[in-house]
Amino acid sequence: MKKITVIGAGGWGLALGLLLHANKNEVIFWCYSEQEKDEILQHRENKRCLPGIKIPIEIKFTSDMKEALEDTDVAIIAVPSKAIRSTVRMMKEVIKEKTIIVNVSKGIEDHSLLCLGDVIEEEVNNPVVVLSGPSHAEEVARRIPTAVTVSSKQVEKAYEIQELFMNQYFRVYTNDDLIGVELGGALKNVIALAAGIVEGMGYGDNTKAALITRGIAEMTRLGVAMGGKQSTFSGLTGIGDLVVTCTSGHSRNRRAGELVGQGLTIEEAMERVNMVVEGVPTTQAAYGLMKKYKVEMPILEAIYKVLFEKQPVKETIDVLMMRDKKDEH
Repeated sequence: MKKITVIGAGGWGLALGLLLHANKNEVIFWCYSEQEKDEILQHRENKRCLPGIKIPIEIKFTSDMKEALEDTDVAIIAVPSKAIRSTVRMMKEVIKEKTIIVNVSKGIEDHSLLCLGDVIEEEVNNPVVVLSGPSHAEEVARRIPTAVTVSSKQVEKAYEIQELFMNQYFRVYTNDDLIGVELGGALKNVIALAAGIVEGMGYGDNTKAALITRGIAEMTRLGVAMGGKQSTFSGLTGIGDLVVTCTSGHSRNRRAGELVGQGLTIEEAMERVNMVVEGVPTTQAAYGLMKKYKVEMPILEAIYKVLFEKQPVKETIDVLMMRDKKDEH
C-alpha cells in the first residue's frame, strides 16, 4: 500500500483518488480552500464537479499542503493548467525529492509555450510522469472500462505508475513519446471547441467527421515538428482522446463550443459551463506554437480568430472550406 496525495479535489482528481483507494492505497486530497474542503466533508461528495459519487470515509481531505504531502509516495496533480506552476511552487517547499509527481492535467502554459510536464520540471527535481487519454471523470468514477497512457523521461517511473493505477476497469499503457502524449491531450481540447461550434450551428455528422479527421492531421503535424512521434497521434492520447472529447456530452470544451455556435461569446459560454474550459487558453498557446514551428494548422487558426479576434463563425467556416485545393496527404 502506498500513500497517495491528490492535489486538487475537482472531478478528475476525485475520480482518480477513488480509483487509487479502490486499489488499496491510502489517499489524501489537498483542497485549494477551507470552504471546498468543508463542503466535501459535509456531503462526502463534490456536488458541483462529480454529483452523485459518494466518497468513502477513509479518504482524507486537507487544505494544508504540508499535511497533504507528508511522507507521500506519489503526488497526483489535478489542477487547471493555468495553476500548475503556482501549485508546484507551493509543493516544492514541502515535497520530498523521492516522491513521484503524476500530472493528469492537460494544457500548454500560455506565456512559456511549455508542456505541463516541462513546467513541473522547471520548478522541482522530482521524477515526473504524465497520465493522459480518453477518460471522462464521470465515467471513471462509475468504474466504466477506460484505457489511458502514461509517459515519463524516466521509463521505470512510468512502469511504476502503470502498476499503481491498473485494475479491471482502468487499463494503463506506457508510451515513451512524452511530447506526443502531452500535446495530444492538450490540442484535442481545441478541436473539441470547434466540434462544439459546428454542432451549435446545426451542421451535421459529415462536418464533424471532417473536423475530427483533419483535426488529428493538424495535431500530428505540430507534434512531429516538436519532436513527437506520428504513431502517438493515432493512439489513445491522440485520436482516442480527440474522438471522446469531440463527441461526448461530458465534454466541457465541446459544450462551450456549442454555445459559441449558438451565438454566445466565449466568455458567456464559459460562464454558462461553470467549469474549467481548457481549450480556450490552449488555443492561444497552440497558436503561438503554430507560429513558432511554422506549421500549417487552418482549424486551429480559425478557432483562434473566432475566440480572440471575434471573427464571425459562419464567415470563418466559409474561409476554411474555400482554401486552395490540395492533396489529402
